[in-house]
Amino acid sequence: MSSALALAILAFLCALSARNGHAAMHPAPASRVEEDLRGEHLGVASCASSTCHGRQEPTGAIVRQDEVARWQDETSAAGAHSRAWRVLGQARAQAIAERLGIGDPQRSAQCLSCHADPAPVHAAGFRIADGVGCEACHGGGARWIASHAATSATHARNVAAGMVPLDDPQARAAVCLDCHLGSDAPGQFVDHRIMAAGHPRLSFELDLFSTLEQHWNEDADYVARKGRPSPVRFWAIGQADALVRALTVYSGPRGSEGAFPEFAFFDCHTCHRRIGDEAGFRPSALANPGRPIAIGMPAFQDENIIMLSAAARVLAPEQAARFDGDARAFHAALGQGRPQAIGAAARLRTSAAALAAGFAQHRFDRGETLAILHAVAVGAAARYTDYQASVQAVMAIDTLLSALVKQGAIQVRQAAAIRADIDHAYRAVHDPNDYHALDFRAALSHAADAVRGIA
Repeated sequence: MSSALALAILAFLCALSARNGHAAMHPAPASRVEEDLRGEHLGVASCASSTCHGRQEPTGAIVRQDEVARWQDETSAAGAHSRAWRVLGQARAQAIAERLGIGDPQRSAQCLSCHADPAPVHAAGFRIADGVGCEACHGGGARWIASHAATSATHARNVAAGMVPLDDPQARAAVCLDCHLGSDAPGQFVDHRIMAAGHPRLSFELDLFSTLEQHWNEDADYVARKGRPSPVRFWAIGQADALVRALTVYSGPRGSEGAFPEFAFFDCHTCHRRIGDEAGFRPSALANPGRPIAIGMPAFQDENIIMLSAAARVLAPEQAARFDGDARAFHAALGQGRPQAIGAAARLRTSAAALAAGFAQHRFDRGETLAILHAVAVGAAARYTDYQASVQAVMAIDTLLSALVKQGAIQVRQAAAIRADIDHAYRAVHDPNDYHALDFRAALSHAADAVRGIA
């Protein structure tokens, strides 16, 4: 489980950057499981019958059947998707839209692409006010809703009919990343201009965000239908696919803005640091051993690179060496020119995709999960020079520790004993304007010491 502080932070991020789109305003995303999401979307009401997913209590024999109620929950992160369109009517969204000159954000394609449903075809009963509804993630129901509701339905048959197989980590990541990181589709990218207008920078971790949105029970029936899920596998594949997506989008038209690079791909604090003319002024930037770049150059945001490297060193040492070399080459190429950077990005993308393919077949036992925890908390500590990487590190520790509890590899009381240390690390990244790398590393070291105590 995430800490209360983390839940509040991530709920806020989810509410502002949850997934959406609008039929009349833009085509379906080009980077996702397109065919499954292009089909006609019927709307949340089509799922909300009390005999389907609309019960008030989880009394279903096979699935909970209170999924719509959890999706609507106003008190937790689980309700973030249902609030996604409504937040566009709030003062902050209205102010952002005014600064951008895009009119009403509840009608603007630039906002609706990630704050409403993405289908190009909506049925008569569809309501855009429902925000990110069931089909935004599960795919257009017109193709599969009848067979899905049949007593003889199977998960394989539903997927064959067009339901998105969200039990597959890469399929889930493809859907989530469209809005929680970005895609090359119109309106599905939070660029530097939008952030300058007041939109928060996006943050994402596949397994933790899945947990925050979870409306299913991973019981014996679930395992029989979909197999036993591995939180660590979701985390590792999520890191790899997020990097692949970032490099893909960076290498396309969104990678530059006029004469400048698209700064959304780079660490904010590279530029947004205190400066001074006094003789004794000392720059606040720290050297990062994973990035061979000259002082003063913008640093490509590499939180997923750091996490993926930590996992690879435990699970695939030979591939890790290649991946680390490709990562360093990519950072170096950014100082040589855009053609060189795109070429290096392609090589790094290939290395990341190869790691994801290997992770998809891996079981992730107790020893490996603990080793990855140690690699994140201790082995990569010198690379936490930036806010986003530090956020990703503490989310990883939380996710991996929770995975150990879920798998029965450690006892709940053992995890509870180090919760205070993890909460302390969360507080160190509570405010990006009050982030200090050395303070974060100190907080992380306490969590690392606690992790070593359960090894």
